[in-house]
Amino acid sequence: MKLFQARRFSGTYGDLLSSVEFGAAARFFLEDLYSDKDYSQRDAQFSRIAGALQTLFPQQVVATAVSLAQLHQLTEELDAQMAAAWITQPSNTQGDSVTRYMACWKHVARESDRQRQLDMVLSVGADLDRLTRTPGLRFMLRMMRRPASAAGLGSLQNFLESGFDTFTGMSGHGSRAREFLQIIQNREATWIERLSRGEATQCRIALENCLANAMSD
Repeated sequence: MKLFQARRFSGTYGDLLSSVEFGAAARFFLEDLYSDKDYSQRDAQFSRIAGALQTLFPQQVVATAVSLAQLHQLTEELDAQMAAAWITQPSNTQGDSVTRYMACWKHVARESDRQRQLDMVLSVGADLDRLTRTPGLRFMLRMMRRPASAAGLGSLQNFLESGFDTFTGMSGHGSRAREFLQIIQNREATWIERLSRGEATQCRIALENCLANAMSD
């Protein structure tokens, strides 16, 4: 299921992934928020994140880390329900991943939570963009590597540093970051609307095109 969704994202944002301007940001979103990677280590860290935030991390990043933990929790919950629905789909959909995915989405539903998930993704992105304009914060994050690792929060530390550097690298900084996030918002909102409304023909064509694009990369 996660592999299918990662391929869907890769196909949806193939133009951004190959872009000089937005390529790094698109890869960051794909690998850290939409990937099919095993995040069990990060799961364990997030389960005990609250108590360590105030004492370990710079105050400027605490709210972002909390938002990330909440996003992660919601994403895992939705993914688990999608995976359970995937396994139980009727035999006539087993060989057709597009039909199967659409059926799973319809079965799980939770449209408001899907929108909340997107809002949280955009919020984390906006927070990371904002943090790039905080004087001295990059140095503070670098100084946190050893304490974060000692506290077992190395994966969170890596995410924050990677996100910081990714958004810093976009020329034009705030304006380019906002343009990138607007593209994400528009395209993901369209997916949510189409899949939630059950627009079968449009969804099938779009999904098949996405998967084809992802396979060709």
